Amino acid sequence: MGIFKDNGVVYKAAADVDLGPDSDEFYLRANVKAPRMAGLLVKVFAWLLESILGGMLLYFLKKNNLIHKLVSFAELQEEPLFVPLHPHQGDEEKETINIDPNAPPQEKVEEAAKCLRSFVDEQEPRIPQPSFHRWTVLDYASAYKSGETTPTKVAERFIACAKESSDMSFFINYCIDDILSQAAESTLRHQRGEAISVLDGVPVAVKDEIDCMPYPTTGGTKWMQKVRECRNDAYCVKCLRSCGAIIVGKTNMHELGAGISGINPHYGAARNPYNRSKITGGSSSGSAAVVAAGLCPLALGVDGGGSVRLPAALCGVVGFKPTFSRVPHQGVLPINYTIGMVGILTATVEDALIAYAAIAGADESSTTAVPRVGLPLLKSANYMSDHIKIARYGKWFDDSTDDIKACCSNAVAKLSDKYGWKTVEVTIPEIEVMRLSHYTTIGSECSNSIKSYLQNVNKEEIGWDVRVGLAVYDSFDSNEYLNAQKMRRRQLQFHEKIFSVADVIVSPTVGVTAYTIKDDALKTGELDYINGAALVRYQIAGNFLGLPAVTVPVGYDRSGLPIGLQFIGKPWSESLLIYIASAMQALCISGCKKPEVFYDMLTKE
Repeated sequence: MGIFKDNGVVYKAAADVDLGPDSDEFYLRANVKAPRMAGLLVKVFAWLLESILGGMLLYFLKKNNLIHKLVSFAELQEEPLFVPLHPHQGDEEKETINIDPNAPPQEKVEEAAKCLRSFVDEQEPRIPQPSFHRWTVLDYASAYKSGETTPTKVAERFIACAKESSDMSFFINYCIDDILSQAAESTLRHQRGEAISVLDGVPVAVKDEIDCMPYPTTGGTKWMQKVRECRNDAYCVKCLRSCGAIIVGKTNMHELGAGISGINPHYGAARNPYNRSKITGGSSSGSAAVVAAGLCPLALGVDGGGSVRLPAALCGVVGFKPTFSRVPHQGVLPINYTIGMVGILTATVEDALIAYAAIAGADESSTTAVPRVGLPLLKSANYMSDHIKIARYGKWFDDSTDDIKACCSNAVAKLSDKYGWKTVEVTIPEIEVMRLSHYTTIGSECSNSIKSYLQNVNKEEIGWDVRVGLAVYDSFDSNEYLNAQKMRRRQLQFHEKIFSVADVIVSPTVGVTAYTIKDDALKTGELDYINGAALVRYQIAGNFLGLPAVTVPVGYDRSGLPIGLQFIGKPWSESLLIYIASAMQALCISGCKKPEVFYDMLTKE
C-alpha cells in the first residue's frame, strides 16, 4: 500500500480484555459513510470502480468506513483462524435424544417427530390456533393420514397459488410436471399406508444457491447456469427427498448472495408478505417469503451473513443456522468457503427441529469429527425446571429502532418472569470490527471462488449493485484477509469466555424492520450500506465464528412489520437452542398476525 498506508489500531491481547458488565470497552456503532445508490447513480459508480480510477476510489471508500484503521493496518497478537471448525467436547445435553449423524434421514426425522406432541385427534376439526397459525409439517402429516386431503391436492393448490403470487417474485423456477409427479408418488404411498416419514408429501422450497434437480442453479444470476452445470441434488436436498418431501422449486435470492435486500434485477424484488411494498431481506429472500405466505411450511436457505436469519426475522418466521459443518455443504454453490452454511426457514420451531433432523449429518471432507445429532424432547419440556443463563450486551442489544428494542426487551423479560431464567449482563468487544472483518473475509472468498466463472461472463449480464460489490471484494489483499482471520480467532476467544458464564447470547435479529422497495432499484439493484449495516448488526458471530443461531418471531413494530429475537449458542448446542426457541415461541405465538399475502394450503375446496 506504500504511501497510502494508514495508522491502524493496536489491539491488546484478547485475554486482557474485560468482558464484564462494567467494562470500559467502547461500543463503536457502525460508521457507514456511503450514500444510497440505485438507478443511474449506481451505474456511474460501477463504471468508475471498474475504470483506472477504481483503485483510488476503493482506497478512500475503505478508509472512510474504517476498514483500514480497524482491519487493514491493525496490529493483533492473535494467530489467524482460517476455518471455524469446533472440536466436540464430548458433552451431551439432558432431555435430548442423540442420534448417529450418518443414520438415514427418515430415521432421524422419525426420532424428531417423537420429540414433538402427537398428531391432533383426527376427529377434531383442524382450526388454526388463537389469532393466526401457519400449518406445520405435522398438520400436513395429520391431514394426509386422516384422508382429509392428499399430496396431489396440495400440489395442485400450490401450483395455483404460485401462479397467483407471481407478482411477489417468490420463485426463480418451478416445474409443474415435476411437482405433480412427486405428489402422485407420495399420494400412492399414503393410500397404501406406507408414508416414508412425516415429511412425505410436504411441500419444500429450495434457495437457488443449492443444487436441486431438475433445475439449473442460478445463484440469482442470469449466467451461472451457463458456466456451472447442476448434475445432482445437494446433500441437504437428497436428505429431504429421501424423506418423501415434495421439492416445489427454486426460490428467489439476492444475486450471488451479494446483498441483503432481496432486490434482484433479473428475477424481481421478492416482496414481503406482511407488506408487499417492503423488502423480504436476503439473501434467502424467496425462501423466507414462501414460508411466511403459507406456500410451504419449510424452505432451505444458505446463511453467509445472516442470509437465513435476517429474512426470517423480516418475514415473521423461524430461521435456524446450525454449527459450521453440521450440514454437509456438498452441492451448494461455492460462493465462499468458511462463512456460508445451509440453514432452515420454517413456520414453527417444531418444523425447524424436523428439518434439522433430516439434513444434519457428518461432512466426509471435514477434518473434525462432528458429534451425534441432538434432538430436544419438546413434548415433555418443562421450561420452568431449567435454570438457563442468557448473556446480554446492553449497548449492542439497544442499538436498534425503538420498536425493536422495546419488543425484544419485553420478550427477554417474559422468559425471566415465566420461567425464572437469568439474564447475565456482559460486554462483547469490537463488534463493529468483527462486522468489517467478516465483510473482508466473505468478500475475499467470493471474489476468489467465482473468478474462474467470470472469465467467461459478459459484465452486462451482472446486476449493477453486484458489479460494485465484486469490485470491492476484489480489492482486498492478503494482509487484510490475514488480519480478518486474526480477528476471527480473537472474537472466538471472547465468545468462548462469555459462554463459560452463560448458555446462549441474546439479541434482536435485525436493527431495523423491513424498509420500502423503491422503483429506482428494480432494474439495477441498490446499494444501501446504512440499512445494510443495521440489518446484519446481530448476525455476524453466527457466520464468522461458525456458531449456531436461531431467530424466533416475537412481535411487530407500529406498522405491523415482524420483529425477531435471536439466540446464539455454543458450538454443537443446536438441541439447547431449539429448546430455548421453543420456550420463546410458546410465549409469543398467540400474538402471531396473518400476513397481507397468505395462502391456506390445507383448506378444503
